[in-house]
Amino acid sequence: MGQLLNSANLKALTYGLMNVISASGIVFANKAVFQTYGFHFTYALTWIHTVFTLVGMRVFAAMGMFPAKSIAQNRLVPLAAAYVAYIVLCNLSLKVNTVGFYQVMKIAVAPTVIALELVMFRRVPPLRIVASVMVVCMGIGVATVTDAQMVSNLIGIAVGVGATIMTALYQIWAGSKQRELKASSMQLLHAYTPQATLMLGILVPLCEPMGWTAVPPQPMVVAPGADEAAVAAATPPQRPLGTLLAYHYTPAAVSAILISAVLGLLVSLSTFLVIGATSSLTYNVVGHLKTVIILTGGCLFFGDSMPAKKFLGVCIAMAGIVWYTQQKLTTSGAAAARAPGGAASGDPTTEPIRTPLLPITSSPPISVKSAYTATVARSRIGAVPAGGAAAAGSGGGVMHNGHHSYRT
Repeated sequence: MGQLLNSANLKALTYGLMNVISASGIVFANKAVFQTYGFHFTYALTWIHTVFTLVGMRVFAAMGMFPAKSIAQNRLVPLAAAYVAYIVLCNLSLKVNTVGFYQVMKIAVAPTVIALELVMFRRVPPLRIVASVMVVCMGIGVATVTDAQMVSNLIGIAVGVGATIMTALYQIWAGSKQRELKASSMQLLHAYTPQATLMLGILVPLCEPMGWTAVPPQPMVVAPGADEAAVAAATPPQRPLGTLLAYHYTPAAVSAILISAVLGLLVSLSTFLVIGATSSLTYNVVGHLKTVIILTGGCLFFGDSMPAKKFLGVCIAMAGIVWYTQQKLTTSGAAAARAPGGAASGDPTTEPIRTPLLPITSSPPISVKSAYTATVARSRIGAVPAGGAAAAGSGGGVMHNGHHSYRT
């Protein structure tokens, strides 16, 4: 028991718990902002999240959690634009869809990555991976086609599919950029977040109903003998209802928005720490746990229905994604073993699949620096950041609020 409760394992458990709470919590927090508090301004909410991420990345770099990397800004513009597109679509999908459908479409990111890589790069995956992807697709089909509430929401389906495709494209592109620029996911996020913040800051007034101009109130019937000037003064012009500036910012609503923004930042931090402190296998197991929690929370907190056929479809999809994850990890481990030097090459991801879910060793405590070193090494394996094992497990993608993630 003493070996299980050593410092390294306690840190790993802490990071894993932080990741589960933040990644699941941000979905519930965002849904509450949209549904419970009526803050229907997707671009504005995404901008707030990105501002928090921008500040947080600067603080983390100043604290020495990772070394900031100088990257030419012109090389980051397309990636920042892709980040904005995918995170806005994910938040919009959560806004117009149920939590359950949103999460099912997150599971669909893994097979979408496979399909896009086949089309874009002619990468033909092994037969076992194709079979696991087919199981995932079959489960998603059963879960969505049998959901009468979802089938009738054509706009929601279109937004969900668009978010899935854009998330997959972003994962592939971010992974290739990490290898091209020799930067970790945290360094890349630190570098392009200022551009993403600026882009969203421009999109908010262009795409949201702002309510810049106040309009006079509806004509009122003035009682005979009443002072019309006094009545007019008592009812000043108001901003149009349903606009960003006219929204009633109650303390509860503001708190919900701020909590969702903080959780988005914690998703990126905890993902970075949990992978560095444990292994890709552990992160994927944590990812499957988050999926179960989010689906359950959607039913408990937001009234999602879970009929037997939909539940069966979700179970089939989850079985497929677990199989897919196992195949990706096995393939990555075999590729690393065939590399020059094999496991001696210093790449932590060359561990075989039998690596325990937590590092049960007497090794010294894991520092932020060692976590960063391990994460950087993992990020250089093409299969993982490009939508491989890590992306499949979380259903969310590369370091985002969602994220994102996921930052949603």
